[in-house]
Formats: sequence, C-alpha cells, structure tokens
Amino acid sequence: MLQINTKISPFRSTAFQPGSDDFITVDSEDLKGKWNVFFFYPADFTYVCPTELEDLADNYNDFQKMGVDIYGISTDSHFCHKAWYDSSEAIGKIQYPLISDNTFSISRSFEVLREEEGRAERGTFVIDPDGVIKVMEITCEGVGRDAEALLQKVKAVSYTHLRAHETREDRGWRGGGGKK
Repeated sequence: MLQINTKISPFRSTAFQPGSDDFITVDSEDLKGKWNVFFFYPADFTYVCPTELEDLADNYNDFQKMGVDIYGISTDSHFCHKAWYDSSEAIGKIQYPLISDNTFSISRSFEVLREEEGRAERGTFVIDPDGVIKVMEITCEGVGRDAEALLQKVKAVSYTHLRAHETREDRGWRGGGGKK
C-alpha cells in the first residue's frame, strides 16, 4: 500500500509540453531537487477533467513562484494530449507537461490505476525535493479538485519540510500568513 513519506518509484515517460512542437521525456530522476505535483486524471476529452486542469493552469504562476512543477498524468498517449490541447480552449491554457502513462506503470506505482478500464483515478500527489510523497488525495469520479486548496497544502508541507521539528496541523493555518 502506498503511504505518505514513501519514495516514488522510478519512471520515464513521454509527455506533451505546451508551447513546444516537440514531445519531451520526463524522468523521475530529473524531478529531484524541486517540489512536484502529480495530478492524475481519468482521460482526455472528458467533462470534469478540463475544469480541473484549467483551474491548475489559472493558478500555475502561483505554483511556479513557490518553485513547484506540475505534471498532469493520464493513460492517454502524448499525441492525444496534444490533440486535446489544440482543440480545447480550457486545455489550451495549460503551460505544464501532460505525461502519457499509456503503459500504466506510473498509475500502477501510485496505486491509482483502474485495471479493468485502463484509466487513472483522480489522484493528487505532492512530492518533495527528495522524491518523497508528502500529500496524497484520491477522489471518486465526478468530484473535482481545487487548485487553491492544493496550493495551501503545498505551502504547508514545504513549510514543515523546512522546519522538520515543527508541525502545522491547525486547519485554519495559511502558509506565510497565519490564520485565514
């Protein structure tokens, strides 16, 4: 069973990088030294997924200011990701890579793969600069996620990462600004 404070499994996959004519390779080794968000979603060309990915796109600069990279991941091919980007106004806002997990290896290692369908659950993982999972959330089909709430979680875990002797379990805590 995948748990908090476990290292991610090594992987290497092809991704569509918006703003580039070329596809890129994303390797887990290249992620070290930075905070990363893995945002699994069931499939391209669906109804809920573009709203979540657009929300992340709208908040992307805030994540980047904190030094956080975002990766959208589904079991669709990188070609499918590009076609979706080229045809959807919402997805056309994305600046972060969309990783193809058409071998299912990444989804399996994060335990979000629906084997019988070959699709990923809606899973969100925050990974620290050492490649260790610090936040994980998996929601059922149709339950959307909120980028601003995710940003607060990233602020909280990065704060506690820097100050490992402290904890911030207060529900109302807002990184960098005390209470809400």
